[in-house]
Amino acid sequence: MRIAEIHVYRHELPVLDGPYKLALAEVRSLSTTLVKLVADTGHVGWGETCPVGPTYAESHAAGAVAALSEMAPGLRGAEVLPIPLHRRMDGLLNGHNYAKAAVDIAAHDLLGRHFGVSVSDLLGGAVTDRVPSYYSTVVGPPDETARLAAEKRAEGYPRLQVKVGGRPVEEDIETVRKVWEVIRGSGMRLAVDGNRSLTTRDALRLSRECPDIPFIMEQPCNTIEDLQKIRPQVGHGIYMDENSTSLNTAITAAGTGLVDGFGMKVTRIGGLHPMRAFRDVCAARNLPHTCDDSWGGDIIAAACTHIGATVAPELLEGVWLAAPYIEGHYDPENGIRAEGGHIKRPQGAGLGVEPDESLFGTPVASF
Repeated sequence: MRIAEIHVYRHELPVLDGPYKLALAEVRSLSTTLVKLVADTGHVGWGETCPVGPTYAESHAAGAVAALSEMAPGLRGAEVLPIPLHRRMDGLLNGHNYAKAAVDIAAHDLLGRHFGVSVSDLLGGAVTDRVPSYYSTVVGPPDETARLAAEKRAEGYPRLQVKVGGRPVEEDIETVRKVWEVIRGSGMRLAVDGNRSLTTRDALRLSRECPDIPFIMEQPCNTIEDLQKIRPQVGHGIYMDENSTSLNTAITAAGTGLVDGFGMKVTRIGGLHPMRAFRDVCAARNLPHTCDDSWGGDIIAAACTHIGATVAPELLEGVWLAAPYIEGHYDPENGIRAEGGHIKRPQGAGLGVEPDESLFGTPVASF
C-alpha cells in the first residue's frame, strides 16, 4: 500500500474564554495543520499538528505547511509503513519533527483503517479503555488557581498541572501553597510547570520554600544546562518538557539521570512511531511521562489517547486535551473529551474519529 495523494489543510481554533496564558505567551487563536493521506487502495488517513504559536517551541503553523509542501512531492509513492516512511521523510527534509508527525499520525490512521484495527493495537495494544487525563491551569492569580484546583479535584482529575512563571516568584510560591491546601489528602498529583521561564535562582527558591509539598517541577528553566545546574540542589523531581526535542535527547536525559520523568508531546518527537520507542525507553528506565501535545483538535487528541492507552498505568502521568478550550469537534459523534478526569479510548479502526472534512475548507496544498 502506497501514498497516492497528500492534501494539506489549515484550520483556525479560537481559544474559548481566552487568552490561554503561559509564562512566555498568550494564546487567543491557533492555526492547526491537517494532513489527509489517500492510499492507492483508496483508504484515507488523517494527521494533525498544532504548535502553540511561534515562541513555545521551535515550530510554527506556517512552518508546518512549508515543511509538508517540501516533503510531499517526494512522499507520493512511498510505502505506508512507519519505518520506511520516516526514513523517506528524513531523506527529504532535516528536522521539522512537528510537520513529520502529521504525516506519521495520518499513516497510522490509514494503516489501522486498512487492517481494521485501532491505532493502539498498532502501537502494541491498549492496557486500558479509560485513559487518565490531567488539567492544566493558566498563569493566574493564586486564589483563582486554587478555586480551579478544587473544581478539577471534584471532577475526578487524577493530576493537576499549575502553570507558573513570568511574574515575581513570590506569587508562584503563594499559588502552589494555596493549591496544595485544597488538594492535600485527595491523592491528586501535582506538577508545577514553568514552561522554561524561571531563572535557576527562582527555581531553587520555589523548591526550597515548598519542601513539604510533593510536586514535580516540569521544565522550570530554559536550557538543559540550567537543569544540570539545579538538579543536585532541588528537593523535588524534575521533568523535562520543551527541551526533549528528539528521541535522542530524551534517551540522553533518561540515561544520564538528568530527569525523573517527561512531559512529552507526540508532535515534538515526530509522531507515534518515535513516541512508541520513547515509551519503551521510559519503561526500561522506570520513568513516568505524559502522552499529549501542545494543542489541536480531535485528530491529535485521538493519537495522544491511543499511545497513552498503551503505557503501563504506573508510568502514565496522563493525556492532556485542548478540547475544553476549543468550541466543537471535528467529529461530533466521536470527538475526544475528558469526562470524570479520564478519556474514553476511541473505538473503531484507525484513530476512531471521522472528521467532517467540510469544516476545513479547500486544501492549501494538494499533491
